[in-house]
Amino acid sequence: QVQLVESGGGLVQAGGSLRLSCAASGRSISSYYMGWFRQAPGKEREFVARISWSGSNTLYADSMKGRFTISRDNAKNTVYLQMNSLKPEDTAVYYCAALVGGSYYAATSYDYWGQGTQVTVSS
Repeated sequence: QVQLVESGGGLVQAGGSLRLSCAASGRSISSYYMGWFRQAPGKEREFVARISWSGSNTLYADSMKGRFTISRDNAKNTVYLQMNSLKPEDTAVYYCAALVGGSYYAATSYDYWGQGTQVTVSS
């Protein structure tokens, strides 16, 4: 069983940056593709980014391309999300999860969700 804990969220002004971390315990996540999702109040959980086992292959939602960077350190059993040029519409709870099967952009394809970390971007 994998336990995931997200951290690094907070309040930032528009144009600012944050780096989120997703620390895993229980077992190694090196054999999983990992993803970040976000959920704003009243909205469905939204795909943000996905990274391959080694970190050599990444995919992003269109609205995050060029601003967000997903990375991982398998030795530390941790996945990261660097967020730059943040906008008020990026305000949401951000979650990490392990891809266990199915489409990479669908939340239903993921398991072992963390509790999330709140990101608030002020204008």
